[in-house]
Amino acid sequence: MDTHTFASLAQVQILLHPVGATPQAAFEKYASEIRSIESIRLADIPADHKDEKASRFMPSPLSPGYLQIRFPTHPPPQAHAPLSLLRPSHFPLAVIGVASCVHSDSLSSISGQFDALVSDVFPQGSIFPLAKHLFVFEEGDTSSSSHLMESLPSVSVIPSLMGNKKLYIGTLLADLCSQVLKGFGTLAQALESPLGNEYLNSGLMPQLPPLSDLPSPLDGSESSRPNSAISLPSFSSQPEISKPFSLGAAPSTLKRNSTTTGSSYRQSSLMVPAAKKRLSTIGMSSPLGRLYKMFGDFCLLAGRTEDSIKWYTESIQVFKVSQDPIWHASALEGLATTAIIDSWSAGQGLHNSTATAREPWAHIGDKLAQATALYHKTPAPDSEQTHSLLVYLYCLCVLRHASLYFSVWSAKGWGPLAFTAMLHPGPKPYLPPTLAHDGGQDWVSLERLSHISTVSRSAIASILSAIHGPWLLHLGSRERISVLESTASIFSSLGYKRKEAYILREILGSLLDLIVCGRDEDGMSQPNNGLHTGGLGIHSITPAPGQTWGAVGVRLSESSQGNESVLFVLKCVCKILGINLEAVKLVEDSEGSRPVSISEGALISQYEQEETEVFQEPFGWPELQVGVVREAVAVAEALPDYPSVAQFALSALKTLRASLDPEDQYRLHSRSVDSLKIAVRRGDRRSIEYWSGRPVINIALAPLPTIRLPIEKPMSILHAKGNNVPLLLAGGTDPFLYNPRRAAASKSASLVVQNEPLEFLVSLQNPYIFDLELQHLSLSTSGVAFETQPMRYIVPASSTIDVVLTGKPTETGTLTIRGCFVQAPGGLKREFILPLHTDQEEERITKKKNALACEFGRYKYSGIESFPWHKTGRRESKQMAITSISSFKFLECKVVPEQPLLRIRRTTITHGALMLYDGERSTVRLTVENISPHPVDFLRLAFDDSTIGPAQQALAEGELSVFDTYETEYSLINAPVFSWNPDEAKVIAPNQNLTLTVDCFGKVGCTNGTVHISYSYTERNESEESGMFYVRQVSYPLAVTVYHMLECHAMDIMPFPSYVNNPDFHQQLKGGRRKDLALDENWGWCLFSIEVRNAYGLPFDVTFSRTEDGKSIGSSSTTIPPGSMSRIILPIRKIILSEDLINKPIPTLSDRQFVVDKSDLSATDRKVQQELFWYREELLKSIRGHWQETGGIRSGELSLRDQRMTMHMLETLRLEAAKVELALVSRESEEPISKVGGWYMPPPNEFVALRAQVQNLSGSPVVFTLDLQLDPVESIVYEGILSDIPLGRLEPDEVREFSLGVCFLSKGRFELSAQVRAFGVPHLEARVARTSLVASIVET
Repeated sequence: MDTHTFASLAQVQILLHPVGATPQAAFEKYASEIRSIESIRLADIPADHKDEKASRFMPSPLSPGYLQIRFPTHPPPQAHAPLSLLRPSHFPLAVIGVASCVHSDSLSSISGQFDALVSDVFPQGSIFPLAKHLFVFEEGDTSSSSHLMESLPSVSVIPSLMGNKKLYIGTLLADLCSQVLKGFGTLAQALESPLGNEYLNSGLMPQLPPLSDLPSPLDGSESSRPNSAISLPSFSSQPEISKPFSLGAAPSTLKRNSTTTGSSYRQSSLMVPAAKKRLSTIGMSSPLGRLYKMFGDFCLLAGRTEDSIKWYTESIQVFKVSQDPIWHASALEGLATTAIIDSWSAGQGLHNSTATAREPWAHIGDKLAQATALYHKTPAPDSEQTHSLLVYLYCLCVLRHASLYFSVWSAKGWGPLAFTAMLHPGPKPYLPPTLAHDGGQDWVSLERLSHISTVSRSAIASILSAIHGPWLLHLGSRERISVLESTASIFSSLGYKRKEAYILREILGSLLDLIVCGRDEDGMSQPNNGLHTGGLGIHSITPAPGQTWGAVGVRLSESSQGNESVLFVLKCVCKILGINLEAVKLVEDSEGSRPVSISEGALISQYEQEETEVFQEPFGWPELQVGVVREAVAVAEALPDYPSVAQFALSALKTLRASLDPEDQYRLHSRSVDSLKIAVRRGDRRSIEYWSGRPVINIALAPLPTIRLPIEKPMSILHAKGNNVPLLLAGGTDPFLYNPRRAAASKSASLVVQNEPLEFLVSLQNPYIFDLELQHLSLSTSGVAFETQPMRYIVPASSTIDVVLTGKPTETGTLTIRGCFVQAPGGLKREFILPLHTDQEEERITKKKNALACEFGRYKYSGIESFPWHKTGRRESKQMAITSISSFKFLECKVVPEQPLLRIRRTTITHGALMLYDGERSTVRLTVENISPHPVDFLRLAFDDSTIGPAQQALAEGELSVFDTYETEYSLINAPVFSWNPDEAKVIAPNQNLTLTVDCFGKVGCTNGTVHISYSYTERNESEESGMFYVRQVSYPLAVTVYHMLECHAMDIMPFPSYVNNPDFHQQLKGGRRKDLALDENWGWCLFSIEVRNAYGLPFDVTFSRTEDGKSIGSSSTTIPPGSMSRIILPIRKIILSEDLINKPIPTLSDRQFVVDKSDLSATDRKVQQELFWYREELLKSIRGHWQETGGIRSGELSLRDQRMTMHMLETLRLEAAKVELALVSRESEEPISKVGGWYMPPPNEFVALRAQVQNLSGSPVVFTLDLQLDPVESIVYEGILSDIPLGRLEPDEVREFSLGVCFLSKGRFELSAQVRAFGVPHLEARVARTSLVASIVET
């Protein structure tokens, strides 16, 4: 494209064009050698003064100054032909053909090709080029080729062995420029004639006919000479114009009036008369301003700036009167260019600058501003082509004006660097050295240039903004793209990126128009009548005989050349506006199923970005971004580049999801899917990476079925001695309430079994409004080998869903689940890592989120310097960066060796339901089968029921009293619902059965239970090496129903009544049904009583027995009807416990850690509590309760554990410290008083002796006291005292008697009782011995 150099009006364009079969590389090489010459000294140009008129622009031998040269490689379009007189610098004034030849090439043929090329490039009748020359560069050693030695006009051969080619090329260029200057003279000679001047003034943008068609001059002497320049006839009425112009003469002496020529001559000589001007008026009164302006252009191109200033000044004076704004503006542009050429010449040392103003470029800018205004106010012509060229001239003037200030600004002020930038900007005219270095585009550097040069960026942008407007629509596509390209480049160098993006969007629109317009509408050439071919008839795209069109679809090849450049511009525009069209990468990959190779750093970066995505700040205007994305997709479709269509659409979905409405989301996704399908059909190997963020949000191992779950156990437990306390109590598995080692062990990796399937629950999310298709979804693992099958899944719109992925580990060791591989249709696989949210990871993510949240909404940079990707790089804390993926902790599974597998084949109960009475015992038989290829050599049974959980919870809370804690533990340990005999465990071979017997005990409150069968294969090498083995469990649940039938109430212990001492009473017992209640001795016994209520609908036989040494020695039975209550009485022997046993605290039956008692009892109360506990335990050992269904076979135990013991019961049960017996004897004969029915019958009103016999039963000497009680005492006369009667110290088993005289004064029933207490022995004070007798007084 055109660079629109500021000084293009002063540069002679010489077109470079390859000739013949010159390779492109050779042409570029030789063209660069020619372009190295940017200017030629006027003194080096050979002058030809044979024809004064034709050589008027030739420099003198010592002329100062330079001839500026430019070497384009493309000619202007033919539509610019109307500018040939208005802007001669716009056209190639000379043509250089560049050819490379070898020894077999013919110089004449190359020359012929060059002549034909020039004829093809330039239309017939064009006044340009003014000269042409062919440069033939030798290739290799061609010195022996005689055909290259021939001499042809306008052909120069440059030997390959020439040393200083640049000097020779410069000489040839000087000769070519001499011909151009001579052509200027010839053209001026044609224009200075009245007819030529009329042609010059015939329209807004006039054109000359071919010079050969103009009439020959009247003086034939010129035409008789060969190669003489064509001259126009001279007229005596115009002596000043007909004479050759003297460049040294002041143009102010020229007259500005002209006479007319004959109408008949004009009519016969004009080929294309003006449309709106009568032929009879041509030449009558044409002004000379345009002619002066043309002379100024020729002088400027010839390097004669002083003369050009004079001619431009004179033409401007004429234009001010004649109101010719376009030519006036063009003359002003020439004056401005002349000033720059003079300044550049001053910088080259030719002469000193005469500028003394503070801003020497201000007057140049004023001229260009005036020229811009003149172009702008020119009335729109009727011709669309002329209107297009007028707009083009206006745009070029604005660009020239902006380039002036831009060059001064970028060169840090007025100086040689600025002049060079305006004359010879190089290949990158809008990227000067001051901006090309690193950091040259930042705000500080740009503002520094404005400060140094005193030219603000806003001033340049203000000038340049005038170029944009609706008039751009009148430009041709080529011109519009060229102008907008230069505009965007200046805005880019100024740092106005958004303005650049706006202009680039206009450029893309123009390119898209060219693409659409240049595309063949039907897509297929019309069939011709050529030779038909056989077969399918597709070689010439014509149907075979007898066939019709449409049998075979033929796609014409589409060229993709230039697509990358268009897409590059498109991406730049979007990036400036905050849209990253490359957020989803395009990857060259021949195997779409192969996962993308991503480094650990990239994986970590992606993971952190996804974790902190909520803190990603928005950038730009969402409405604008959505519109630009639509344009980007449309441009990519128009090229067409279908992978880029998918990339742009998916990138927008990824980065602008919050700004896209549902319709846009659906449309973009549909286009991406269709584009990827088309790209695959067309054989495009490019694929896209995964785009929809992180679809996998969680991965968890699905719990294994309990029948397959392995449990790790140490080998030491196989050899440990069994513990009588089963692992049923809360904390029973650990003697400590808190064990940190066990807490750490609970967080270890999950155990899975080798070669057994695993299921992983993968949570997928789809935040879009369309269904998200996942073509490939599989697990990403490391460690042991893992076999898994990928799956295809469609995630519903705007939802989160769980899917199950299965796999099988084939080795033992550690299996690490890193994440998932995900692939969308037409894309590449991508790995998403999902570390576990450990405390360290949560803390790190929290710190990162807090840092981002603190900086959210805070901007240190403004505008386009605050791009999200730039901001992230500036603000990221290096301390929070992770350098290795090994610092993450992933989901891990420990793969153990293959294990046996059991199943329950059959049971002896129906439907898994068990019905029992309270206290009843039963059995359940389970048959297990080994269905694995491994034997079972370890078998254990464990049980669970509904009563264990509440009891464990109560124990764990620790709110129970010591006594209740003991009772709860006793119920769990000594009265379990289920139990078994470990001796039944045997080795179970593969495919063999084993029957197990489970004992069941009915316990009220049990509603369900479970039998857990633990088994393993321990005799293997792996277990011996690791010291661990793995246990599996198979469970059998039971529904348990326990009927509550019998209730025990009001347990009591009473002393023996007085009638027990009656021998007749015992004789009756021994002969009756209660013979078990008969006692051999009367002392040391008490009565146990209990009330039993039948709450069931059937009668039960209840029996309580007294046991000694585990044998029943006495019992009491009764039948209790439904709804009735019975009291059962059983004599039991009194007991005495040792002091050491009584002082022991209430024990705990488990191995739980010692817990300090929370009770606030005193020492005395605690001792009483302990005494009650131990005597109760001894009582319950000696009493057993049983029941049996009346008339049935079902029986069970009747528990007394719910009964409590009181102090009264304790005193009755406890054996006294002494034995005391009372008897009434005669005072005289000491004979016992007679007894009737166990009652003494003493005579009334006579003294008898009340004898008390005391025996020390303790193991140490004790002082005893005796207390007597007579009832009623008012009817009895006694001798001595009744209380605190000292008996003295009695040795162990010593017996001592005491007598008291008593006299019964009346008849009736008298009760005499005695109490013996130990004196001075605290632990015996409570063991009071009591006895009594009954005396009946009757009348004699």
